[in-house]
Amino acid sequence: MCTWYPLTWEDEVMLLKRELARAWSSLKLEEHRNRKLPELVAVDSPAAYDALAKRSAQSLMTFLEQEEMMSIKDYFAPALDVHLGKFIPAAQRNFFWITVHYDPRPLYSHFYHWFELALMDKEPHQNEIRRAPLLYNIFDSHNEGIATAVEEMFMQAGLYDDNPRVREIVYIMLAQRAARGLGSLYAHANEMTMDEAGGIHSEYTPRGWMKTEPELRIFEQHLYLRQPGYGTSYLTGKYLIENAMTDFCKSKEGNKAPFQIKDFLDQLNSMGNIPVSLGHWEMTGVDMQIRGMGK
Repeated sequence: MCTWYPLTWEDEVMLLKRELARAWSSLKLEEHRNRKLPELVAVDSPAAYDALAKRSAQSLMTFLEQEEMMSIKDYFAPALDVHLGKFIPAAQRNFFWITVHYDPRPLYSHFYHWFELALMDKEPHQNEIRRAPLLYNIFDSHNEGIATAVEEMFMQAGLYDDNPRVREIVYIMLAQRAARGLGSLYAHANEMTMDEAGGIHSEYTPRGWMKTEPELRIFEQHLYLRQPGYGTSYLTGKYLIENAMTDFCKSKEGNKAPFQIKDFLDQLNSMGNIPVSLGHWEMTGVDMQIRGMGK
């Protein structure tokens, strides 16, 4: 267990198993709830994709501002707009681009990354240590954790009230990340080969969307094999972010103050790119996760 990362290998295995089970069961409940609604239909032309991408990006940005989810900077929308993607023929789409051709908003929510990077560029932190990208920058539990966490936060706050079927995509993406992370944990422990780990990745992603082409699975498992902790950081980081939010909410409730998600996300964004455990302590005063630091 790293001093700034309060989870053991066993903790991570249990957490990813739990998230995988929760994602699958939640997906099936969503499918049941939505059974009388029309199925999602993927766009089938470059023009249709461009229109969908533009509409979806605007929908996300409008939602974040009108629902007071976070402070919106004037450079956020341009930062997102250059990453909207383009039409890909159905036979060539990998997992993520399958989802995007139905509705890009779940993946665009994960593109919270681009907001963070724009903040670093336009409003660098006053603390020199926090100002520049760290060696683990975009790949650690903070960055991937918040990007994954907001997919579900935005969903639960109502982003898909206009089309509840899109909630299914959020849980499919969650299951995919849990499955690939679980496989990488077993590979790092020498309990599975990379191919066997990829089997979990492929078999436990709903709707067979990781079976459309092998390149993404091979790329991701190889990448995570070379960078222990990266493949799991999406969900371990999500847990750490939600744990910090729990203590943040509890503090507000104890002081009889209203909780505003905007306050939480703004504080998280303002502290720079530091480990979640340190941010948790800074925001809440709860130091349980960092007590062993330096020992």
